[in-house]
Amino acid sequence: MGKITDTVKFLLILNVLFFIGSQFTGGLAERLFALYYFENPSFQYWQPLTSMFMHANFFHILFNMYALWAFGSPLEMRWGQKKFLFFYFSAGLGSALIYTLVNYFQLHNGMDALMNAGMTHQQVMDFLNSGSYNTSILESVSQDTIQDMYNTYNGIALGASGAVYGVLVAFGMLFPNIELMLIFLPIPIKAKYFIPAIILMDVIFGITGTPTGIAHWAHVGGALFGFIMAWYWKKNSFDNHRWN
Repeated sequence: MGKITDTVKFLLILNVLFFIGSQFTGGLAERLFALYYFENPSFQYWQPLTSMFMHANFFHILFNMYALWAFGSPLEMRWGQKKFLFFYFSAGLGSALIYTLVNYFQLHNGMDALMNAGMTHQQVMDFLNSGSYNTSILESVSQDTIQDMYNTYNGIALGASGAVYGVLVAFGMLFPNIELMLIFLPIPIKAKYFIPAIILMDVIFGITGTPTGIAHWAHVGGALFGFIMAWYWKKNSFDNHRWN
């Protein structure tokens, strides 16, 4: 895990440049490049891609870039540049897809509940765009449901975490017996145990909705697409046909 490969270095530089640039835009970069829910007027077609290069704060980008360096470089050395780049972006876009599908399901369930309680579709949309609603609706629908709907519709997703989770899964499949050391748990754990454990935690947190502010289903989506691609390539001996 010592050497940094060319493609990983390129991705690291691009992420850092996006992060630095976003600090001087007064929120404009987030409004343009972070991923909005696709039915929100602020959604743009390029956001599933550009959101992969946006990060909320220094520690967010630090942990993602460390993981990209540590786990991505061995994959690029095994697969080659073009194949690794295809894998990375596919996992990131798959992450955005799963995240959006989960949000669609949750949001429209809430919309159905509001309309069953007597609101019209237009009133629901007015609420989602303004945040204002008649409090009498709380007799039929919980405030938590209403708040979750508003947050889902107006919230943003950003970061390379989805793509990085795909990289983690592929690393665990190709190097299952490599021992990893956690900062908060200084005990060596083999990749084949550690990586499934953190994905399981994201599934649990995604179902329970805790902690808030973390796109757990984006992590799971990246891991899922990463697993599918790595499994398919391994099954079909894709390493015998390197792309570069």
